[in-house]
Amino acid sequence: MPETFAVLLAARLRDALSRCAFANELPVDFTPQVDPAQNRQFGDYQSNAAMILAKELRRNPREVATMVVEAFDGSGLCAAPEIAGPGFINFRLTGEALQARFAELLDDEERLGVARTDVPKTVVLDFSAPNVAKPMHVGHIRSTIIGDGLGRIARFLGHRVISDNHIGDWGTQFGMILWGWKHLLDESALETTPIAELLRIYREVNALTKEDETVLDSCKAELVALQGGDAENLGIWERCVDLSKKGLQQIYDLLDVRFDHWYGESFYNERLAPLVDDLLASGIAEVSEGAVCVFFREDEKLSDKPAIIRKSDGGFLYATTDLATIDFRIQELGADAIWYVVGAPQQLHFEQIFSVARRRGQHADFRHIAFGSILGKDRKMLKTRSGDTVQLADVLEEAVVRARAIIEEKNPGLPEEEKAEISRVIGIGSVKYAELSQYRMTDYIFDWDNMLSLKGNTAPYLINAYVRTRSIFRKLGSDFDSEGGSLVFTDEAENALALKLSQYPEIVPTILEDFRPNALAAYLYEVATTYHQFWEACPVLKVEGDVRHTRLALSEMTGRVLRHGLGLLGIRTTERM
Repeated sequence: MPETFAVLLAARLRDALSRCAFANELPVDFTPQVDPAQNRQFGDYQSNAAMILAKELRRNPREVATMVVEAFDGSGLCAAPEIAGPGFINFRLTGEALQARFAELLDDEERLGVARTDVPKTVVLDFSAPNVAKPMHVGHIRSTIIGDGLGRIARFLGHRVISDNHIGDWGTQFGMILWGWKHLLDESALETTPIAELLRIYREVNALTKEDETVLDSCKAELVALQGGDAENLGIWERCVDLSKKGLQQIYDLLDVRFDHWYGESFYNERLAPLVDDLLASGIAEVSEGAVCVFFREDEKLSDKPAIIRKSDGGFLYATTDLATIDFRIQELGADAIWYVVGAPQQLHFEQIFSVARRRGQHADFRHIAFGSILGKDRKMLKTRSGDTVQLADVLEEAVVRARAIIEEKNPGLPEEEKAEISRVIGIGSVKYAELSQYRMTDYIFDWDNMLSLKGNTAPYLINAYVRTRSIFRKLGSDFDSEGGSLVFTDEAENALALKLSQYPEIVPTILEDFRPNALAAYLYEVATTYHQFWEACPVLKVEGDVRHTRLALSEMTGRVLRHGLGLLGIRTTERM
């Protein structure tokens, strides 16, 4: 795979530094960074290496930059570098280099120039994880969509990704569900809307337990019977889990999300007691006031926050299950890395279990990929008018309905089946992109009007840019012919678009560095805006010869990058809107 412009320029920059008078004073581990320029008026790429070195060497930044520029050899790649501001070094690629690189990318239909990682890992990716017998709510958007996107990107980069939906299918709530099943269940409702019916009986029983202690005692007895292997209760529990999975799968199908495994909490039940015994025997855990705890006395941050792994009444907790889960994922699934896409409020929990795992000699790449909250326009947690949590199924349904209204307005002549399909693509894509275009730790406002707008940084805007690339070939009556001519850039808008497209191999590998799918979304938005500028400045079908071929090639490559990049985010495209 050819090196990217950023890598090539960084290598030339290292060579230049080795020829400078201060070469012997360079820090041993210093690696110059080259990034796309923020403003192409000053160049295509830039580096602040001279400014960083000046601080290390206690020299004037512009003096250092001048020495670097004088030693820099840009032959065959870029013009002589220029110095800007306090010591930035700007690089402007030659037309020949840009043209050659674009031709290479055009030939690489499978990977679009993106290299596979040199260090592939087996990654267990834990995301979504709803509770059984409860509908997914709007809060599940973030974990589900971020997790799916990161999994797609990691797979494309060459990692072996094992996705695990660690559903909550065990716990105290099942005592109430079991009692409610036996006393309040509406069988006909269970057949038509199973999750809604299970939620109804859970809520009713929960209210009854607060009014009548005998009901609460009965619920506890049902749970004890379940945990003890009672055949009737196990049968009810299994049916609850199966019905819930079917309901959840309908939402995952709509979102185009897949899991390799659904190892729920119940899967680890038999592993919990031996795990606690092992922690006690190894001295990692100790008994405190009847409970089994792990203390972090040497860790200043966690010193006053012990992890309880068995309660004084003998019950286990989430920490116990998660430690057993780590054992299974490393020993049975061969995980080199375990990534948890879970909300920021669980930070302490993961700090604790990662610390315990490391003390047990488990050194996988543990990551808590945290995220913020989704807010309403009042900047409070998103709720229905009645104050209930907004259900995810309702959000997705409304997204498709709203997208359908836009399609009816913009292109009412489309066949009904095509309108329905496009509405799903636009509606679901808009919800996903509204999530993925945000930095994951940011709390963001859920706004229908913004996310479905055809203007601005939205899925409809990006998908419309893709549709525009395809409309050219529909008018042409054929697909792109790579042998139809030679590449020749004759307009600055062509250069700008070719450069932006050439940066796709640079952006994709960086996304996993801090798990930032929003960086890919931002790049794709820049591709779309650059293409629209090209569209306005450069007629495609009204020109002939190599100029037409070049502009068709730019349109073809733009379509490939938008379709592929959106696909990595889990967003589909459509040929028409």
